[in-house]
Amino acid sequence: MEKIFLQLIDIYGVVLAILVFRSILRSTKNYLEHKEDYADKPLQSYVQVLMIFAWGVAIFIIINALTGYSIKSLTTLGAASAILLLIFKDTILGFVASIQVSVNDIVRIGDWITFSKFGADGYVTEINLATVRVQNFDNTYTTIPTYSLIADSFQNWRGMQESEGRRIKRSIFIKQNSVRFLTAEDIQNFKNIQLIAPYIEHRERDVAKFNRQIEADKSLLLNGKNQTNLGVFRKYADAFLHENPAINKELFLMVRHLAPTDKGIPIEIFCFSHDKNWENYEHIQADIFDHLIAAVPYFGLEIFETPSGHDLEKVMRKSTSDLN
Repeated sequence: MEKIFLQLIDIYGVVLAILVFRSILRSTKNYLEHKEDYADKPLQSYVQVLMIFAWGVAIFIIINALTGYSIKSLTTLGAASAILLLIFKDTILGFVASIQVSVNDIVRIGDWITFSKFGADGYVTEINLATVRVQNFDNTYTTIPTYSLIADSFQNWRGMQESEGRRIKRSIFIKQNSVRFLTAEDIQNFKNIQLIAPYIEHRERDVAKFNRQIEADKSLLLNGKNQTNLGVFRKYADAFLHENPAINKELFLMVRHLAPTDKGIPIEIFCFSHDKNWENYEHIQADIFDHLIAAVPYFGLEIFETPSGHDLEKVMRKSTSDLN
């Protein structure tokens, strides 16, 4: 009886030591989480690894206390290690991933990540040994295996948040049959648009000089060099972006003409906003395209739009009236 009592005391002492060790680790983790240098580090992963190691040692000591079987045997340690590797395979993978995530600075707590495979799109709130917890923008939570952060591809928006601007990249699709050469009357009308009046005048002189040199036949606009309404619109969009105070002029800014598609000619706006806050960014982007879409008809252009039921109904009514 006395032997059993002593064994229980030994076991209690081992468990008590583990609980004290756990309290020390938790206190250390809570303290470091309030330090700026460690606030975004996966401290929970390290605590869990140390606790697994501590419980492993404790179990061996308890077995030794109960059975008297020596744990110093190489064979015993080898067999125990094999069993532990099998049981804690996912935990070991998570531990390795946690180390790589921390050392390579792949993800920090507070980062905005998009992980399509797991349906995650939001801020990282916790990184532990087995999982990464992400709070999505719809206030739901997604749990991602830690190992997936190094095994699969995902998007981390930290670079954007730390940069000087947030990218705007979107296209307006122009109907191809609305593109044409400008007449002298068109050019005079476009001179009333303040943003591009200097460009129109400068371009007009260059075109006239070139056409005189090659003795172009002015009776046909196709001869020689002439401006187009699409080219002038592109220049207007570029000038509009340069005048917009919400756009960062120090970063890349371009309005470009992409290859024609079955939906028309894409005119792509590529620039960066000063404000990176998502809500403000969307307002800035919307204001730019509200203006440009409304400006398209002033240049004799049309925006492509897939015909709706109402459009088809109008065509059918017109066809019927023509037959009658």
